[in-house]
Amino acid sequence: MSVAAGMASGAPKNAIVILLDSLNRHMLGAYGGTEFATPNLDRFAARATRFTKHYTGSLPCMPARHDILCGALDFLWKPWGSIELWEDAITYELRKAGVVTQLISDHPHLFETGGENFHVDFTAWDYQRGHEGDPWKTVPDPSWTGAPNLFRPPMPYDNSRSYFRSETDFPGPRTMAAAARWLDENAGRHQRFMLFVDEFDPHEPFDTPEPYASMYDADWEGPNIIWPPYMQGAIAKGVLSEAQARQLRASYGGKLTMIDHWFGKILDAVDRHGLWDDTVFILCTDHGHYLGEKDIWGKPGVPVYNPLGHIPLLIAHPGAAPGICDALTTSVDLFATLADIFGVEVRQRTHGRSLLPLLRGETAEIRDWLLTGVWGREVHLIDKRFKYARAPQAANAPLTMLSNRWSTMPTHFLTREQELPLPDERAYLSKMPGSRVPVIRQDWQQGDMLPFWAAAKFSGNHLYDLEEDPGEERNLAGNAAERDMAERLRAILNELEVPDSQFLRLGFA
Repeated sequence: MSVAAGMASGAPKNAIVILLDSLNRHMLGAYGGTEFATPNLDRFAARATRFTKHYTGSLPCMPARHDILCGALDFLWKPWGSIELWEDAITYELRKAGVVTQLISDHPHLFETGGENFHVDFTAWDYQRGHEGDPWKTVPDPSWTGAPNLFRPPMPYDNSRSYFRSETDFPGPRTMAAAARWLDENAGRHQRFMLFVDEFDPHEPFDTPEPYASMYDADWEGPNIIWPPYMQGAIAKGVLSEAQARQLRASYGGKLTMIDHWFGKILDAVDRHGLWDDTVFILCTDHGHYLGEKDIWGKPGVPVYNPLGHIPLLIAHPGAAPGICDALTTSVDLFATLADIFGVEVRQRTHGRSLLPLLRGETAEIRDWLLTGVWGREVHLIDKRFKYARAPQAANAPLTMLSNRWSTMPTHFLTREQELPLPDERAYLSKMPGSRVPVIRQDWQQGDMLPFWAAAKFSGNHLYDLEEDPGEERNLAGNAAERDMAERLRAILNELEVPDSQFLRLGFA
C-alpha cells in the first residue's frame, strides 16, 4: 500500500457516490486498460486512491446494491430482493442524523418488483426514464427504424429507444447531467449531504449515438449489436461470429466512452464548487461484465471469474494524496465507510469494514478474506492469494430462501412463478442469520423447479492462485491448498450462521 498518511484536519462533511453498472476494471486506463478511451475516469483516478484488490460480494445487480446500501451480504440466503422488514438502508439513519440524501438514477431494477424500498429513505430521488427494462412507453415512435434485438425477446427498451434523438436524450447522459445540475443547485445549501448516482451504463443494451457507435469498430456494416448473449462458448458454438464478437465488445466500449464523457460533467461541477476540500468522492460498480474472456458473454451461470468479480474502486478523500491501496476489500465495506464518514449505525447485523483507516494510512489491511457469489450457485472465498469456488457436491439441493419480502428479478421473458417459485406448504418461520427476527424459510429439494439464478450447470470446484495465475487458467482444485480453503470456508459459513442447507449442498455436512 502506498497512500499518504497525513489527512486534513476535520472529517469530511459530504459524500458523492457514483455507481456505474457493469464497469470493467480491466478496460479502464487507470487500471492499465488501453482498448477504450476513459479520460475522465482516468482524470478522477489521478486524484484518488486506487484499490487494486476490490471484489464483488453479493451478485448480481440488486444484491450488490443491498451490500452497499444495507451493509449485509445476502446471497447466502436470498437470491434477489428489496430491503427486508428488519433492516434499514443507510439513508434511513442519515435522514435521522440530518444529512440530506439525493438519489439520481436511470436503473430500472430500483423501481420494479424486487427492488422496492431502496429509494424511499432518500431525502429526494430523481428517476431518469427509458433504460433497458423500464416500462416507459407503450408504443414506439413510428419514425424509428430500430436496432437488432438479438438473443432476447422484445424489451421495453425497444419502445423507449425510439424517442431518443440525440446523445442528450439517452438515459445515461440525462442521469449524469442531472447529477451535475443537482450539485450546482445544492452545493453550499446543506450542512451535510450524500449524493448517490446509480447509473445503469455501461450495462447493456450497448446502444449509443455517433460518434460512439462506430468509434471502435469503424468497418462494421449494419445495425450495431447491442444485446450480448448470456452464455459460455458463444463463438465456439457458432452463436457469435468473430466479427459479431468484435462488434459487441466495441459497442460496450462505445457506451463506456460515452458515459465517461458525461462523468466528466460531474467532475466539472465538483471543481466549480470546490467540493474536493470537504467531500469524499467514491467511484464504484456492482460487478464487471464478460465480453468474450474465456468466450463468456454477459453474466451466465459460471464461476465468478475476475472479469466479473475483480472490480474497480476509486476514492478521493480530502487531505489524502493520490495513491494505491493493495488491501483486500469488498462491496459491504462501502456501506461501513459511509456509516463511518457520517457517524451512524443501523440496527441489522452488517459484514463490512470501514475503508477510512486505509485512506488515512493507519493500517495496511482491514480483512483477511471475503465471500462473493450468486445465490444458488458457487460460494467463493477470496484471500490475498487464492480464489476458491465451492460448488454443490451432488444435486444443487437443498436450496434455502429466507425472506419476508418474497420477490425476485423481473426478467421480462419469464412468468413470475418461473422466476421465483412461490412458498408452499413446506415453508415455516425460522430466524434471520445474526438476529432473532422471524423470517419465512422455504427449502427447495432436488426435482423442484429451481428459482431463476440457480438453474444452471456446474463445473465442479475451482481454485486459482491469483498471484501466479491472474488469468485463472490453471484450476488447482484437488490439492492440499483446496483442503485448507475448504476448511476456512466451512468455518466462515459457521461464523455467518448461514442456513444448514448450505452445508448440505456444498458437501460440508
